[in-house]
Amino acid sequence: MTAIFKREVRSSFHGMIGYVLTAFMLAATAIYFVALNLGYGLTDFGYYTLYRTTFVLLLYIPVLTMRSFAEERRTRTDQLLLTSPVSVWEIVLGKFFALCVIFALPCLAGAVMILVLAALGATGTATLANLAALLCYYLMGCAAIAIGVFLSSLTENQIIAAVAGVAALLLAYMMPSLRSMFTAGSAVALALFTAIAAVLSVVAGLRTRSFTLGCLTFAGCCVVLTALFLLQSSWLTEAFSAVLSGLCLFTPFEEFVNNSFSIPTLVYYLTVTMLFLFFTAQGLEKRRWN
Repeated sequence: MTAIFKREVRSSFHGMIGYVLTAFMLAATAIYFVALNLGYGLTDFGYYTLYRTTFVLLLYIPVLTMRSFAEERRTRTDQLLLTSPVSVWEIVLGKFFALCVIFALPCLAGAVMILVLAALGATGTATLANLAALLCYYLMGCAAIAIGVFLSSLTENQIIAAVAGVAALLLAYMMPSLRSMFTAGSAVALALFTAIAAVLSVVAGLRTRSFTLGCLTFAGCCVVLTALFLLQSSWLTEAFSAVLSGLCLFTPFEEFVNNSFSIPTLVYYLTVTMLFLFFTAQGLEKRRWN
């Protein structure tokens, strides 16, 4: 894993991509820091700088992660990785940690800005709140990186990986607004969960190579969903709302910086990270044995 980690870090800064992305993030952060925190004397770095630069991640993360696995597949060097004496998880974690280190560079610059605010008179409580917001911001970025790495593992075209990453993060960014459109009743929830059941049934059938099992899985899910729709439709609506809430990747950070330190928010980002790294590892494992 260490060799993969070093290789990914070196490759990012061997060309211009690592420098350009780091400069891009530093410039966006510095603009808000100077204009709001220093210009107006505001000590809340989490809300006035970090939260206002979350939209920058919609472009930064997909460009950072687009080549992680897509480039390997395009050049066929992924075959060397999959046949090397390392586990799939070591491959995934090596690449993921390398990208997290690159993302940590602008975050370290953010820590310096927080210390500047402390030197200019910010209270100890405000400084700790700013550092906590920076930690949450970093974990949110790591979760977005895990999503980007997963999408990159699905294709050999970097442009497709980048566009898919932008689309996924943009959907998560707009999900709070979209969620308000689906509060009418349980019919939409039934349609959504039926579609999810269909996808899971297809996956089960492909994994087991059993058409019968896939059909039985879908039929069983449909029976359960229909029973819930007829007997306890409110459960479907609540579950649908919970699913949409889980897709709001940036909303927990907004609540974090507007309220106080929240352990569930940190756990949420760690969970999203592990979930998409698991998906990536499973996809690579299947390709290794195929």
